Amino acid sequence: MSSDTPLPMLGGLTATEFLRDYWQQQPLLIRGAFPDIESPLSPDELAGLACEDNIEARLVEENGPEGPWQVSHGPFDEATFARLPERDWTLLVQAVDHYVPEVAQLLERFTFLPRWRLDDIMISYAPPGGNVGPHVDQYDVFLLQASGQRQWQLGGQVPEDAPIIQGIDLKILQRFEVQPDKDWILEPGDMLYLPPGWAHHGISRADDCMTFSIGFRAHSADEAVTSYADYIGEQLPGSKRYADAGMAAPADPAEIDDASLARMRTLILESLDDPDQMAQWFGRVMTQPKYVDQLVPNDTPTDPDELVAALHAGEALEPSLGSRLAWRALDDQQATLFADGDGIRCALPLARDLANASLMDAGLLSHAEAPALLTRLLDAGSLDWVQDDED
Repeated sequence: MSSDTPLPMLGGLTATEFLRDYWQQQPLLIRGAFPDIESPLSPDELAGLACEDNIEARLVEENGPEGPWQVSHGPFDEATFARLPERDWTLLVQAVDHYVPEVAQLLERFTFLPRWRLDDIMISYAPPGGNVGPHVDQYDVFLLQASGQRQWQLGGQVPEDAPIIQGIDLKILQRFEVQPDKDWILEPGDMLYLPPGWAHHGISRADDCMTFSIGFRAHSADEAVTSYADYIGEQLPGSKRYADAGMAAPADPAEIDDASLARMRTLILESLDDPDQMAQWFGRVMTQPKYVDQLVPNDTPTDPDELVAALHAGEALEPSLGSRLAWRALDDQQATLFADGDGIRCALPLARDLANASLMDAGLLSHAEAPALLTRLLDAGSLDWVQDDED
């Protein structure tokens, strides 16, 4: 799709217009972004997910039995939900797209943004009054109302060090002033885009309020510097060290002089300033799975010939839920396919086709390297066989 095609989910804006005027700049309320939306999960099914092991879930009670703004972490049990009052609490379940294919399909509507920027879809359910307090997020998010109504109030951009309420497990702002004309009730299908750093407050106004939060990953500077330095450090030989051949005799042997600092600075900058290594690190870090144990490798290696036979017989592969694929060209013919934190060199057309495919069938076998690469990705847990609906 052209970046100049009007998109109903952006209120008729083109991708070019949205990225130019709104992305990471200002909020955008979109009425009827998904006019025919039907939540693939009911509140009870969301609660069921929150009771499962290894699923990240939180329960926020504005007036909990242990005090105001009580936060509990899953897995929960039926007794937890049975004791809850009729209002003023919120259930939040992270990365639902990693477990429910129908939720994961929603991400295909956001391909006007880089796939590797997508983080996950969090789903929240709240009875009337349920909220998590006015707060600030440091990432981009689309807040899609799936059922019921939620009131959203915006308080403008606030500094990262804005005062928060102390003594609770939430970063609720001490001061929150609603901006004029920034107070809305969202109905099913309405969507609100928020850039990082905007104070906001969402309050349930219905018995069946479910909100999908489509979030985007953005590493902080300290995370990026630490991660990149670790990656580069693994590539450098132990023989590359600080050196000071030809230095002048020191005026004071206890002084660290400017020349010594300049030599160390040169060593560090020359080691880090490598665009090729930066690209390899970036592809790996941006495709890291959200949860390390999300993808399960095969216990028994797959025979490439059996994989080819299965594809020719009409079977197909698909990315596993939670899997992340991306690519970057190395030259006109070769590329790196990044798959869940790994980097694999292969033919550029194959890397591009794999990273963009939602379904991988026998057509990919026209690439000579496809059998070996598909086998490797399947055994690593990045791919899975498509299951019949009856299964």
